Amino acid sequence: MPSHMGPHSTAIFLSALTMSAIVAIRYLATSGFFAWLTRRVRPGLYDRLDTQMRREIRWSLMSAAIYGIPAGIVAWGWDNRGWTQIYTDISAYPLWYVPLSLFLYLFAHDTWFYWTHRLMHRPWWFKIAHAVHHESRPPTAWAAMSFHPWEALTGAIVIPLLVFIIPVHIGILAAVLTIMTVMGIGNHMGWEMFPRWIVHGPLGRALITATHHQKHHEAYRGNYGLYFRFWDKICGTDIGLGDFGLGRGIRNAGPRSRG
Repeated sequence: MPSHMGPHSTAIFLSALTMSAIVAIRYLATSGFFAWLTRRVRPGLYDRLDTQMRREIRWSLMSAAIYGIPAGIVAWGWDNRGWTQIYTDISAYPLWYVPLSLFLYLFAHDTWFYWTHRLMHRPWWFKIAHAVHHESRPPTAWAAMSFHPWEALTGAIVIPLLVFIIPVHIGILAAVLTIMTVMGIGNHMGWEMFPRWIVHGPLGRALITATHHQKHHEAYRGNYGLYFRFWDKICGTDIGLGDFGLGRGIRNAGPRSRG
């Protein structure tokens, strides 16, 4: 650590370092759990993918470090300077605002993700950054954070920016991060954890599940959202549901088919 760093700089540095470690541990624990669950409920699905999964873990740990830096800076600012709109007193806002704030965060995050993800599929951005994520063919539970650093940066800043704009209870913020983690991993693990009546029912027509995101990895185009199918539907990029029954066809897909 540079000797010229003052006490505040040191504290911010340590906060960022701590948050990066937390994000990395969270990734290893949650992706590890879903990878273990996959081996239990879908034996053989990850056979012969050990080299790919090691690559996914390396990229993901790099992404964890990047995600932790803005999160750590904002966490220090909230705790020491009151920078953000994060609140701890549940009575600070009406109770009806609590579920509304959850939706606002998920919708804002989904909007950011849709448009940045769609940008990442433009040829130049795909080549320099997003191709790393699509090297996972088929994706596994370890692939949810397998990003090039440039792409990781676009994902790392969105929640830290939102806490300056939209008031949120600390418990709801934790729920947002939990949903983000579970959906990110679940959508990549190679099988559908939700029952068919959800995937093919009204909820499935509004929400993104693994069956929907699998089609994106198969076709290299469309289905760009994270939580909701809203932007895909209104922008004409919803290409429907995939079919895990097709087996390992994703492995042979390539960027020639992306749009």
